[in-house]
Amino acid sequence: MSSGQGNEPNNNNKFKVSQKIKKRDRDREEAEMKGWLLKWTNLVKGFQRRWFVLSKGVFSYYLDPSEAQQEARGSIRLKEALIEHVDSCTFVISDASANISFRIKAASEVERQSWIMALELAKGSLAKAIETTDATVGKGQLRRRRTRVPDKPNYPLSLWSIVKNLIGKDLTKIPMPVNFNEPLSMLQRLTEDYEYADILDNASACTDEYEQLAYLAAFTASSYATTTNRSGKPFNPLLGETYECDRTEDLGWRCLAEQVSHHPPIAALHCESKEWVCWQEFTMTSKFRGKYIQIIPLGLAYVSFRNSGNRYCWRKVTTTINNIIVGKLWVDQHGEMEIVDANSPNGNKCILNYVPYSYFGREAQRTVKGVVINRNKEVKWLIRGTWDDQIEIAPVLRTHGTLENPTYTTGEYKTAWKRRPAPEDSEKFYNLTTLACQLNEPEEGVAPTDSRLRPDQRLMEDGAWDASNEEKLRLEEKQRAVRRQREAEAKQAAASGREYPAYEPRWFKQQKVEGTESSMHVYNNKYWEAKAAQDWSGCPNIF
Repeated sequence: MSSGQGNEPNNNNKFKVSQKIKKRDRDREEAEMKGWLLKWTNLVKGFQRRWFVLSKGVFSYYLDPSEAQQEARGSIRLKEALIEHVDSCTFVISDASANISFRIKAASEVERQSWIMALELAKGSLAKAIETTDATVGKGQLRRRRTRVPDKPNYPLSLWSIVKNLIGKDLTKIPMPVNFNEPLSMLQRLTEDYEYADILDNASACTDEYEQLAYLAAFTASSYATTTNRSGKPFNPLLGETYECDRTEDLGWRCLAEQVSHHPPIAALHCESKEWVCWQEFTMTSKFRGKYIQIIPLGLAYVSFRNSGNRYCWRKVTTTINNIIVGKLWVDQHGEMEIVDANSPNGNKCILNYVPYSYFGREAQRTVKGVVINRNKEVKWLIRGTWDDQIEIAPVLRTHGTLENPTYTTGEYKTAWKRRPAPEDSEKFYNLTTLACQLNEPEEGVAPTDSRLRPDQRLMEDGAWDASNEEKLRLEEKQRAVRRQREAEAKQAAASGREYPAYEPRWFKQQKVEGTESSMHVYNNKYWEAKAAQDWSGCPNIF
């Protein structure tokens, strides 16, 4: 199989990834730096030369190195320190209460960057050590997972200088600094769709097929819950990048995602439990229009319930992010979603209307309303609620009025989905939910292409944004170099009359969708077996 990324032997690949992780963790634990810097004293003396030491999470200064064994003349603990960029050679570091502040000037931009990177890595290591709980799984004991990530640092950014050149362009083809991101990949964001997978368990237990479809409608709405205050852009996955999430022990499901195409960008995902199986192919088009960004999903999502054999598919609605330049960002979901019977073109279906926000509209903001319709076009269940809070469902007992303007008598409404409260202080860490915080938590034994091992994303989570941007550019250039190589090889093959093999994903295969003329990438049932054997041969070297 040709991966197009330059395959390496399994053992070498595993060894190199393991050594990178160990070295990176060791560097963070031993983050230490010493040297001369200029420190602002007062208006009379200005900047004065001082000896600075970074050690064990504390940033201290002395008059000269001979004082380093004595009590420092000033120090700041990095646990909750704030690092602010001033100019190419100057930065300010303050303690949590801002009672102590050092204004520091380095001899050069390179030296300044070296100090800032060391401080950010030390700060990120402290946060990780404090926030991450014991990851050891005892016999009969569930793994204890972290409940947050390091706080988002305060980096000033000239937004207009970046976005003024993006108007009218497709954002999936434009490199963006991590300042616009959150420390998750698009593969991990897609996995977040299953935060409320217990709704699918409830749907699977339904004996009424119309009620089952109503619960499914509630599940599709739940995937938008956190978009009200999550405006950060996920990292665009590299071709061949993967992400696994095995929560079988505590949540009852496991998921695998892979970036199967780069142009156009397409991600494939497979999620399964004892009661149901979901799969989807996600691709989209996006445009920046100056005041807002519009994201239009193009792929389809499927679910199959094991007990009943019922199978449904749907396409996500349009997402609009408003006030990109001026004002507070806010997100709206709008459009019509049809959840249709994938086993029969004339089967049951659910029509959900995500009402667009209107200043003059009667509907509450973020309203969702819909109906479940049987094969005879009769309305059997009603759905109502908001996509950021809760969805209620009720059976239709009788229908009145005309075909164009019907009214319904329903049974009692019951809550099919209710959003869980946000974690305390979540606004400090990208407004992530508890599950989202756990998605990028380091995991042993994952594929070498897993998003958790992506260095730019890990650096961003740790607060080292400048280093993250450098790594992001390196990874993107590496991907472009591989693509240019494949294009050159394809031209040579064409010139000599040979067929050049197309890129093939490692864990998904493209096949025709039953009952249609279209095709999509579906899971090849090989990943979990490969993980058990720790056989990662054939995985591309992308990081």
